[in-house]
Amino acid sequence: MMYAIVQVRGVVNTRRDIKDTLKMLRLHHINHCVLVPDTPEYLGMIRKVKDFVAYGEADAQTIETILRTRGRVVGNNPLTDEYIKANSTYPGISDFAQALAEGKTRLSDVPGLKPVLRLHPPRKGYRTIKRTFPQGGALGYYGREINSLLHKMR
Repeated sequence: MMYAIVQVRGVVNTRRDIKDTLKMLRLHHINHCVLVPDTPEYLGMIRKVKDFVAYGEADAQTIETILRTRGRVVGNNPLTDEYIKANSTYPGISDFAQALAEGKTRLSDVPGLKPVLRLHPPRKGYRTIKRTFPQGGALGYYGREINSLLHKMR
């Protein structure tokens, strides 16, 4: 299983350990997204920054959509099926996204693929960035609903 983590809030006037954890997750700006595996190390970091990010389990179709629209390689060139075919064992982005969603591969397995996806702000905006998702806000654990947020940010 693959978690998608999107930074929702900025880090001005926050504690040092929160800033360091966001830096370790490679989340340096608002609306940046990373895909991380479901491991205890990452879950601990996610719990630490839960009040600054939105996260949940991303499915293969959503991962494929954001890789096609926002995936970049070195030189800020868009990610293409030809690049995936030439630099990995997968024939295209859809098969690579399926393997990512199942946890069989990682973004770092494709050389030159940037690990951070710079997303567009969500269409129609966030609800509020001061409350958690169950309270009607945009922070914290989304579960499978993260796919609808990522679709709005594609």
